Amino acid sequence: MCTCSSLLFPLYHRCTAQLWQDSLKMKLQLNFMVCRKENFRFKGCTILVLQIALLLIPSEDVDHNDIIMEVTAGVGGQEAMLFTEEMFDMYQQYAAYKNWRFDVLEYAPCDIGGLRHASAVVVGLKAYRHMKFEGGVHRVQRVPKTEKQGRIHTSTMTVAILPQPTEINLKINPKDLWIETKRASGAGGQHVNKTESAVRIVHIPTGVVSECQQDRSQIRNRATAMQVLRAKLYSIMLEEETSKRCIARKVQIGTKGRSEKIRTYNFPQNRVTDHRISRSVHHIERFLLGEELLDEMIQSLKEYADYESLMEIISENDQPNVT
Repeated sequence: MCTCSSLLFPLYHRCTAQLWQDSLKMKLQLNFMVCRKENFRFKGCTILVLQIALLLIPSEDVDHNDIIMEVTAGVGGQEAMLFTEEMFDMYQQYAAYKNWRFDVLEYAPCDIGGLRHASAVVVGLKAYRHMKFEGGVHRVQRVPKTEKQGRIHTSTMTVAILPQPTEINLKINPKDLWIETKRASGAGGQHVNKTESAVRIVHIPTGVVSECQQDRSQIRNRATAMQVLRAKLYSIMLEEETSKRCIARKVQIGTKGRSEKIRTYNFPQNRVTDHRISRSVHHIERFLLGEELLDEMIQSLKEYADYESLMEIISENDQPNVT
């Protein structure tokens, strides 16, 4: 009785041996280009060749990790904060759509409406694999409700996606931490404002800072601030390792960095455009529901990233020794 592995291995070996030939390289490129035109659905592609080729793409060690997501209002005043609130709600709804757990760590609303900053832990199957390309600057173009002359304003907000480390992944020396407490600011009642419940932690070697004043309890705020700090330090460590491994790599999918403008939400044209893959979808209100349209965009980003990784592998191994 033949097992799946015994059937697949000879086929995998033959495809691997041929993969480096220029003709097959061109075929893969052509097939992926067809897939891009067909919204990455692989219609009309050589499915077997693509599936075997994709086995060569190494996954990131953190693809299965849970994440901490941070959203921060950018340029645009109140309109930026209103947009930040909408985006945070969209991701919370997307977590429900994917059957993930979404636990709010910090939520800092603005008195006049909108959201200054918020963070949440997202726990679910391959959460980082799905969400890692959402990190960056999101831009909105629309007429604010307070605009009397009907002028279109451009505002921004930032998303940071941080993989959650484990105790094995990251160890922090307590001597490297500076921890201070202070009275919480903003709304929250007499207890919050009169006791030193807010916590600020500084990682001295790197200067990375984490703060939390969400809870009335200093102990819980300290635990939350430490959780976010660990995620930030882990993200920095991963970026350094990636830079060492891929010093000459041209990543066209994007850096997942906070400073990179990745997507525009154009309300007058009812269009969402991702600038990294030049893909646009209509029906912004449906997109902001955090369901099928957002999921399809994320899937497109993952597939294009796989394509870029595959082309890099082929380019780096034009003449390998296959025995």
